[in-house]
Amino acid sequence: MRLLIADDHALFRDAMTQYVERSSPGSTVDTASNLDDAFKILNHISEPPELVLLDLNMPGMSGLEGFAKFRETYPKIPVALLSGVAEPEDIQRAMDLGAIGFFPKTLSGRALLKAIELVLTGEKFIPVDSKTNGLLPSYYNDENLNKMPVSLPLKTMAPATPYQSKPHKIHLTPRENDVLICLCRGQANKDIARNLGLQDVTIKLHVRSICRKLEVTNRTQAVLKSFELGLVKQS
Repeated sequence: MRLLIADDHALFRDAMTQYVERSSPGSTVDTASNLDDAFKILNHISEPPELVLLDLNMPGMSGLEGFAKFRETYPKIPVALLSGVAEPEDIQRAMDLGAIGFFPKTLSGRALLKAIELVLTGEKFIPVDSKTNGLLPSYYNDENLNKMPVSLPLKTMAPATPYQSKPHKIHLTPRENDVLICLCRGQANKDIARNLGLQDVTIKLHVRSICRKLEVTNRTQAVLKSFELGLVKQS
């Protein structure tokens, strides 16, 4: 297995590289921290990777614009996208542009490796619940491995159903928890982005996901509900 993982989070790159090399001996994993570095690596390596994983929100991507540029530059190299939030419209556009997979970054190492193995066989991967034909939430884990489809006709994909919240059973990712704590402190998106070392657009996606999971329409309501449910303690 020969991969290129392009992601601006060093911890994620290193962890994924070690997991792949340990689980699949003989694999080669190159890494980049932004889109420009990914291009430089591809221009200098003698053998192209079997699969490129691009973080949707890393520097140089500008969302799907960077992905479209990659596809134009390297049309023959299979590429999948990584993202902390799996939104139906983003997935649909990515697959329309030629992505062979859309991997939530909240997948465990085992689940992500299985997804990689699937697309390397020529299949396409998106996080869909086979029972509802809708997107699985971005926080799903190994318990949902059996729900992962090998392929799915994207044009018939139903939008993800709203998350049905229950008291004390709101499944926020660790990063969403970090963002929610910052929201409860009254911090603006740019301050949260600086404190967590993320981009403003990434914080907006996390806030949007938090609001959806809490079944509220804005950040103020999200803060109030998080206090009500005890997700964040008032100081």
